[in-house]
Amino acid sequence: MKFRVERDAFADAVAFVARSLPSRAPVPVLGGVLLDAADEGTLTVSGFDYEVSARVEVPAMIGDGGRALVSGRLLADITRSLPPHPVDLTVEGPRASLTCGNARFTLPTMSAEDYPQLPEMPPVVGELAPEVFARAVSQVAVAAGRDDTLPMLTGIRVEIDGPSLTMAATDRFRLAVREFTWEPGEGGPAAGEGEPTAILAPARTLSDAAKTLTSGGSKIELALGRGDGLLGLSGGGRRSTTRLLDAEFPRYRQLLPKEHTSAAVVDIAPLVEAIKRVSLVAERGTQVRLEFEEGSLRLTAGGDDEGSAEEQLPCSFAGEPLTIAFNPGYLLDGLGALGSEAAHLSFTTPSRPALLRPAAAPGEDATGTPEGEVDAEDASTTAVEPGPGGGGEELPEPRPGYLYLLMPVRLPG
Repeated sequence: MKFRVERDAFADAVAFVARSLPSRAPVPVLGGVLLDAADEGTLTVSGFDYEVSARVEVPAMIGDGGRALVSGRLLADITRSLPPHPVDLTVEGPRASLTCGNARFTLPTMSAEDYPQLPEMPPVVGELAPEVFARAVSQVAVAAGRDDTLPMLTGIRVEIDGPSLTMAATDRFRLAVREFTWEPGEGGPAAGEGEPTAILAPARTLSDAAKTLTSGGSKIELALGRGDGLLGLSGGGRRSTTRLLDAEFPRYRQLLPKEHTSAAVVDIAPLVEAIKRVSLVAERGTQVRLEFEEGSLRLTAGGDDEGSAEEQLPCSFAGEPLTIAFNPGYLLDGLGALGSEAAHLSFTTPSRPALLRPAAAPGEDATGTPEGEVDAEDASTTAVEPGPGGGGEELPEPRPGYLYLLMPVRLPG
């Protein structure tokens, strides 16, 4: 095999495929990247470990067609560091020679005959706007679990009901839900015919796809298999598939509070900085206490043994005064995912979950829907009744489309 390819395109293709490879492959060939120069004018770079597949085509000048399998991680490291010159790669026997400018590398190859065949792309069921998809996945993935012994918590639940698509993830300590509109294809449940569709996809795979498939700006095609348990995503000449998780996702909607007794609106930037400062004295970042009263938020952490810290911030608050504690890392994750200048926080009691949502900007109609999001009246996951009890000022409504439910930490005593 012999071909010449543009350096940046080759490096991007290898990086895209190598990202999906396992860090510790059970057999060496599954850690490889397959280079296929069978088609004139096109080089196909692909990878597959029986769970996740990735494939991308790049233009190339093919001298001699053929296939070669080389270490994915090593090839990604090499192509990322190459000078800005065309890349020439030649395979002769068990060795591959790569030349780029004055740089030359020789790599061992593996048997391409032992490499598994990539799965076929499932049928396309609709299209997603790349920027909406990327933002939605990043907002939800922060709440996904990382414990592989609980596979149902390591995934993102994707629910399709006509033009509405909902993503949800939880690790038992927090829950993130994002609902937005998309473009379903014709026919089938995705287009509103028949029962709604729900799947559970690995959060890591969706996060990687959101980072790599959205760079080209083209629409992302969503593909679902019928009975083969596969999810497919493609866009910008790249495609990937993943095997769905065979697990039952918790019934998260019953966790969402239908009313609250107090609520606050706080500017996110100063709140984030204050949390980072006061949590420095929290033992292993265990908890930061938030004391709300009309017009004021007081943050405290630590104690007499390990030192203490406190900081006062202005806030808009309505309801009875409240003291509640959170894991500072989880709280920062939620605030960072809101994507707004201010956060709308609603509470029931210090021992029950709090709800974080983006606060509408001054003068903004909370029912005015940002691009790709659903109206509040259509978003059952976000339409929590306003109107906290007690005194205080009248607060702006939260924006629809996203919510972050956070369990509090038990206060001492």
